[in-house]
Amino acid sequence: MKKVAIATALGALLVGGMANADDGKGDKIRARLVGFQEVPSVSTQGTATFDAVISPNGDAIDYEITYTGIQGTVTQSHMHVGQRSVIGGIVLWICGTPQIVSGSATTGGPAGTPTCTSPDGHFAGTWRPGDVQTLATQQIKTGELNEVIKAIHAGVAYVNVHSTITPSGEIRGQVRANRRD
Repeated sequence: MKKVAIATALGALLVGGMANADDGKGDKIRARLVGFQEVPSVSTQGTATFDAVISPNGDAIDYEITYTGIQGTVTQSHMHVGQRSVIGGIVLWICGTPQIVSGSATTGGPAGTPTCTSPDGHFAGTWRPGDVQTLATQQIKTGELNEVIKAIHAGVAYVNVHSTITPSGEIRGQVRANRRD
């Protein structure tokens, strides 16, 4: 009889928690970006805050990032899928600056990606399924925003800002989901 009572109580708690998760406000996510979270670690004065809200039905992410003190010229910023201390693929772009690298022009991101600003920047926007970039080796396809959201909830997504001094990334922060805090 005790097992039934415990199971019933746990079921009620789970259902109550799920009801709260669908309160129409969406999931809040955030990251604090610093150089020591980059791979490899970077000693920089640059920092950033990233705040976003996943829509209640999972079809959009409204985001905002503010970075300051980047020591190189900012070349790009985006969200990757990758656990802490691991480099992952780019899934969503924030900003990009076309440049010439080794005599070849690089893209500043997909069409419509704003140009990064240096040494400080502030960008806000909305990501939708069509903004998701294919990561074949990580089995995420273009348009699979739901898979990116799963990665965020699993703690395996990060945001970073790249610069000319540190092309692999000057600052980075693991994205945390803090549901409606």
